[in-house]
Amino acid sequence: MKSVKTINNYIDELQDKSNISDGSHTFDELYHHRAILFAVICNTYKDRAWKSLKHDDGTMFDDYFVVGITTKQGEYSYHYHKNYWSYFNVAELDNAPEWDGHKPSDINRLLTLLEG
Repeated sequence: MKSVKTINNYIDELQDKSNISDGSHTFDELYHHRAILFAVICNTYKDRAWKSLKHDDGTMFDDYFVVGITTKQGEYSYHYHKNYWSYFNVAELDNAPEWDGHKPSDINRLLTLLEG
C-alpha cells in the first residue's frame, strides 16, 4: 500500500486535480457543495456577510473573489471562482476586510451564528 505522502506527491504532480476522488465525491463536487452551503449561510445572515473582487490590499487571484461572514469569534471566508459570484446575494465591498488570520480549523466560528 502506498503511503499518504506518496499519494499526495502524485496528486501534486497532476495539472488537473478536479476529478480526484475519495471514493464518494470528486474534489470538484466537494468544492461545489462547500460553495452552495456557504452561500446558504451567507444569504441567511446577509447583515453579517460580504463579498469582494479584491482583498483589503487591492490584490486578488485571477478569476476569483473572496466572500466572508462576521461571527462572534471573528471573520470566516473563502475564495471562489467568479462563476459563483451570483450565488452570494450579500453586500459587495470595494475591498474585503483585513484578514484576521482565520484558518480552516476555525470553521466552528460559524456555529456562533446560531447564537443570535
